[in-house]
Amino acid sequence: MSKKQFKAESKRLLDLMINSIYTHKEIFLREIISNASDAIDKLSYRALTDDQVGMNREDFRILVAMDESARTITVSDNGIGMTRDELEQNLGVIAKSGSMAFKGGIDGTTEEGAQVDIIGQFGVGFYSAFMVSDKVTVISRAYGSDQAYKWESEGADGYTITECEKEGVGTDVIMHIKPDDENEKYSDFLQLWKLMRLIKKYSDYIRWPIQMDVQRPEYKETGEKNEDGTPKYETVNKTERETVNSMVPIWQRSKSEVSDEDCMNFYKEKFHDTTDPAAVIRVNAEGQVSYKALLFIPGKQLLDFMSSDYEPGLQLYSSGVMIMEKCPDLLAESFYFVRGIVDSPDLSLNISREMLQHDRQLRIIAQNLNKRIKNELLKMLENDRPKYEKFYKNYGRQLRYGAVANFGQNIESLRDLLIYNVAEDKTATLKEYTDRMPAEQKYIYYAVGDSVSKMLRLPQAELVRSKGFEILCMTEEVDEYIVEQLGQHADKKFCNIVTGDLGIETEEEKADLEKREEQVKPTLDFVKDTLGDKVSIVRLSHKLVSAPVCLTTEGSITLEMERYFKRMPDTGMEPPKATRVLELNGEHPAFKALEVAVATDPERAKKLVNILHSQALLIAGEELDDPSAYAEDVCSLF
Repeated sequence: MSKKQFKAESKRLLDLMINSIYTHKEIFLREIISNASDAIDKLSYRALTDDQVGMNREDFRILVAMDESARTITVSDNGIGMTRDELEQNLGVIAKSGSMAFKGGIDGTTEEGAQVDIIGQFGVGFYSAFMVSDKVTVISRAYGSDQAYKWESEGADGYTITECEKEGVGTDVIMHIKPDDENEKYSDFLQLWKLMRLIKKYSDYIRWPIQMDVQRPEYKETGEKNEDGTPKYETVNKTERETVNSMVPIWQRSKSEVSDEDCMNFYKEKFHDTTDPAAVIRVNAEGQVSYKALLFIPGKQLLDFMSSDYEPGLQLYSSGVMIMEKCPDLLAESFYFVRGIVDSPDLSLNISREMLQHDRQLRIIAQNLNKRIKNELLKMLENDRPKYEKFYKNYGRQLRYGAVANFGQNIESLRDLLIYNVAEDKTATLKEYTDRMPAEQKYIYYAVGDSVSKMLRLPQAELVRSKGFEILCMTEEVDEYIVEQLGQHADKKFCNIVTGDLGIETEEEKADLEKREEQVKPTLDFVKDTLGDKVSIVRLSHKLVSAPVCLTTEGSITLEMERYFKRMPDTGMEPPKATRVLELNGEHPAFKALEVAVATDPERAKKLVNILHSQALLIAGEELDDPSAYAEDVCSLF
C-alpha cells in the first residue's frame, strides 16, 4: 500500500508541532483525551436532535488502556467516529480542525447547542502524540457506517489509510511509545499511576467519564488450613473498570448543590492544606466574558509563601481542561496568597493551549476577580474583625507591598484594607483613626519601628499621647512609602512623630523655646563640637516631656529607611544616609547637669554628651559603635 504525504510542508510543520509548540511532553494525553471528548460531544449533540442515534448521555465514555509489554497507550471513545474522507481531512491535513468546523455549525442559542462544549480549535493537538510515540495508529468507525478504517503514521514521512474491522462506532488512538534514551525516560508513561495522575491533573473535569482497567488484590480461600486451623488465603488480582476523573467540577454546580463543608473539603484536598480557608469566593459571570471561579483565602500562612520558590497564580481551565497550573496574571500582586480555580470557555489560547494570549478577556477576568477578593476582605474586616486581624497577621505584608508595587497604582484601592496597631491589643483602619480624631488634632500621627511597644514608649510619643491622640504603629519599611504615596487621608496629613513638626505647641511655647535656645547656645555648641559629624544638628526639643534626649532626622530619609538601604545588595554606591538631629530636653535635670559641666568640667561634660548621644541611639533602635566605651563613661561618673 502506498504511503500518502501530509497535505502541508509535512516534515517541517510536523517537526514544529512536536518539538516547538508544546513545552511539556505529558501534554499529549490531555490533547488526545480532549479530542475524544469532542468526538463524544458531537455524537451527543446528534443524539439530542436525532432519535435514531439510540444513545443516552450515560452510554458515553472514554477508555484509557496501557500495555506495558507492547509499549502502547490506547485512548478509545464511543463518539461520532470518522469516515475515510474525515481521516484524510482531519489527520492528513495538519492544522485542519474538524472540531472547529463542527463548532461553527452549532446554534449556541438553542438548548441543544448550549450543551455542547467543544474543546479543540486548531487541529494540532493530535500530533502531540508524536512527542512520545514513534508510531500512532487510529482506528475509527463513523456513526452511520459499517466500515471502519485504520490511519497509521510514523511521523513526517506520511501515513496510510486502510479498511479494517471495528465492533462499534468511535475512535481508538493507539500510541506506540518510544524506547528510552539518554535524555528521556518514555517508559514512565507506561506506569498506571503516571497515567492516572496525568488524567487527574489535566482532564479531571472533562464532562465524560474517563475509565481505566485497574487491578485490585482480592483474597480467596484456598480450601487448605494453616497449622493453627485457620483457613489459608491466596491473593488474586481482580481487574475492575474505574472512572478516574471527577467530571462535573464543584465550581460548575449550583450553590444549592454545594455546601460550605464541600468547599472546605475541596480546598483541603486540592491544595493540600489541613486548615479551613478564611473565606470562600464563588463567581459565576456571564456577559463580555463567561467564566466561573472558586477562590480561597487561606486560613494560615502558606509554608512557602515568603520564600523565593513560591509561585503565585490561579489554576486555569478552559472548558474543564487545565491550561495552566499557575496563572499569575489573574491576581494582583497584593493578592498573591489567594488560591483557586478559574474556568472559562472564552479565553484566547495559543495553539498549544499551554499558554494564554494576553488579551482583553484575560484582563476583564483579572479585574473582576481582584475586585471580588477586595470586597470579600472588606466584608471580613467589617463583620469579623478577629478573623481579619488573623488574616492580616498572615498576609498584611503582601497587601502593603502590593499597594506600592508598580509605582503605587493600586494604593488607593487598597487603603481601606490596611490596619495598624494603635495599642498592643488594638488596631485601626485609616478611616477608624480619622473618625476618632479629636477636633483639635491636626495630623494623623504615626511611628515606624519593629515593635509596637517600643514605638509607643518612644520619647516623642509621650507628648502626642498625653493629648489623647492615637499613634499608628507601622512595623514594615514599606509603610513609610505607603504614607508618602497617600500624602493624606480624609483631608488630614500624615506626621511622623520622630521627624515631623507635631503641630501641638502654641506660638507662645515656640517663642519661649527660641529664647531658651539662645540662652543655652554655648551648651548646644559644645555638644555639636564633641559629637562632630555623628549628628548634623543639635537643638532643644519641643517634643520631649520627661525624657532627656531623642534622635530625630530631617529630610526624606529616616533612620528606618537608612537601615533598609543598608540591607540592600551592594550596588557599589554609598547608601543614602539620614540627616541626624540630636534633640535635648532643656528642662530635664540631665541637661542642667550638662550645662554646669560645660562651664566647670569640660572632660566630664564630654562624657555626659557621649552618654546622652548613646542613649538617643539606643532609643532609636540604632547600634552603638563602641558599647564598651559607653559603659566606661557611665561607670566613670559614679
